[in-house]
Amino acid sequence: MSDYVAPIKEMSFVLNELAGLSEVCELPRFEDSSADVVDAVLEEAGKFAGGVLAPLNTVGDNNGARCVDNAVQETEGFAGAYQQFVEGGWVALPCNPEFGGMGLPESVGMASMEMWNAANMGFSLCPLLGQGAIGAIEAHASDALKATYLEKMVSGEWTGTMNLTEPQAGSDLAVVRSKAIPNGDHYLVSGTKIYISWGDHQMTDNVIHLVLARTPDAPEGVKGISLFIVPKFLVNEDGSIGERNDAYAVGVEHKLGIHSSPTCVMSFGDNGGAVGYLVGEENKGLAYMFTMMNHARLNVGVQGVAISDRAYQHAVVYANDRVQGLAPGDKEKGTIIRHPDIRRMLMVMRSMTEASRAICYVAASAFDMAHHGTDQEQRQLANARGELLTPIAKGWSTEIAQEVTSLGIQIHGGMGFVEETGAAQYYRDARITTIYEGTTGIQANDLIGRKLIRDKGQEFARLIAEIRETQAEVTASGDDMAAIAKSLAEGADSLEQLANWVVEHHRDNPQLPGAVAVNFMMAAGTVIGGWLLAKGALVASAKLSEDESFFGAKIITAKFYAEQIMPRAAAHVKMAESGSAMTMALADDQF
Repeated sequence: MSDYVAPIKEMSFVLNELAGLSEVCELPRFEDSSADVVDAVLEEAGKFAGGVLAPLNTVGDNNGARCVDNAVQETEGFAGAYQQFVEGGWVALPCNPEFGGMGLPESVGMASMEMWNAANMGFSLCPLLGQGAIGAIEAHASDALKATYLEKMVSGEWTGTMNLTEPQAGSDLAVVRSKAIPNGDHYLVSGTKIYISWGDHQMTDNVIHLVLARTPDAPEGVKGISLFIVPKFLVNEDGSIGERNDAYAVGVEHKLGIHSSPTCVMSFGDNGGAVGYLVGEENKGLAYMFTMMNHARLNVGVQGVAISDRAYQHAVVYANDRVQGLAPGDKEKGTIIRHPDIRRMLMVMRSMTEASRAICYVAASAFDMAHHGTDQEQRQLANARGELLTPIAKGWSTEIAQEVTSLGIQIHGGMGFVEETGAAQYYRDARITTIYEGTTGIQANDLIGRKLIRDKGQEFARLIAEIRETQAEVTASGDDMAAIAKSLAEGADSLEQLANWVVEHHRDNPQLPGAVAVNFMMAAGTVIGGWLLAKGALVASAKLSEDESFFGAKIITAKFYAEQIMPRAAAHVKMAESGSAMTMALADDQF
């Protein structure tokens, strides 16, 4: 097993040079978030991730959470680690100071979230969902509910969950059946929810469930869904823990990966009704829940980054350790890192991980500016960019994680296929990231429908223009980076061509957008990732004398990506432009 070492220098580079952290820290909300403060936070977060969470990763995989008598018992050691997590104030990192948060930028919180997930993805799902629940309550709940719940949730003393899915209602939330009956100052909630991550545990005194349900006179479909706070334990007027609420975990799913994260079947109201409190107005619950879901989508995107980086680190250690064969050009046996094909796989892993990290951090930084900028136009443009990048950050980053973690196993050879080396766990854990918080197809349809077609490609065109500006800078920098400039020119042209084609032809038939969406998203992620690596290479070239090893590696990685990864975009574009005919050609009974 290799140790996890947080790539602090790389994270700091992306935050400062690509995600515009210095500009974000000049905003009034973040005026105390200096570069020194951020660096100190990242250093301490890295120590905690590597020293406390990482050693429990394999423990949790081998000894997952279990449900006994309608109560979930988490993996041994997790409660102690969580207590240290709370004492370190890590939940509060990006949260509002009004409720006890540290008030650091969301992009810094995302970098920390990457470390937690790389070290121990199963553990990290708990605070990930808690932060999303905090955001939804802060944005939409009454002052009374905020006063009751937020401080304890921000501190991490209480955790939060998101209860959407039901046995018959997966991505189609229009058919949610859970009920909420008015009863004085609260509602009585009943129904069954499935796939509820960290739906129960013994690490904290309370678990605060956000539950989608229908009131008696609610209209059909998504317009009739309301959102409720349903605590595991009721809260007394003085803030102390009260009676046990009628909300229980009745089982945990047996999963391919993330064994330490209890994925619960939750039953509400088996004994008369779980006490729930309406968030905002009736029938607006889905819109409110999207506040939490959008936060979770970005954090799942960074899960893809995290598990990719962990698999890469693991593979590098093994490749430097394993002696096998004589590499071409060598005169004596050495470790397998000398073999060209091993280096090819490592470079694919490295370059795609760095590209996905850049996309996720830049998206988070855009929301920092959108939520806290002082100029209205600046906020609007930043929000448009953040919204455009979110489905790419989630969808593309998690899809490439499948490839990166698979390559990690391949580098280990037969040793990767057995559990003892640990490489297989990353592959198994990564698989869920393309599914929860909206599948790859859902992200792609969001990108092509809501983010491209809805504004007729305006924000996408603005992004293409920025890519071309970077291409001009790279071209002007000299022949040394000609391959990068060429890849950006080709990528921008093909992506613009595809975007215009989609906007022009999306009404040709109803299946067209859905049939081409994933290829469109994969092309966009590939080109945007290459663009951000190119911007990084320009910075690295200017700073090469400061640290030749680090900055030299960034230039080489960007060149490799330009030569070996960017050509994939043209293939995705060609596949998308073939349309929907052959996708839809077989009759249902021919499959």
